[in-house]
Amino acid sequence: MAETVDALILDLLEWIGAESRPYPEVIEAWRTSCPRLPVWEEANERSFLEHRHEPGRGTYVSVSALGRDHLRAARRSRNNVPSSGDACGLSSDMTEGET
Repeated sequence: MAETVDALILDLLEWIGAESRPYPEVIEAWRTSCPRLPVWEEANERSFLEHRHEPGRGTYVSVSALGRDHLRAARRSRNNVPSSGDACGLSSDMTEGET
């Protein structure tokens, strides 16, 4: 079951992406009452997420530096190739307009 949670945590980090998302949107999509799939809770416990309050706008959730590092490492492991990409999977040496 731990592998399932780990895979879902990666999905959560990728879903949030490089930009922050409103807390209610994240919680609605990712919170579960299933004790066997504690994706949201586990990602927070591992410090993969950051929460910040924006006055007049509410709380926003973003992927922490540790979460971005975890995502990059998982991608390298999955692809078995070194990666210099950011949290969105874009290579840092890509020029605008390249895919």
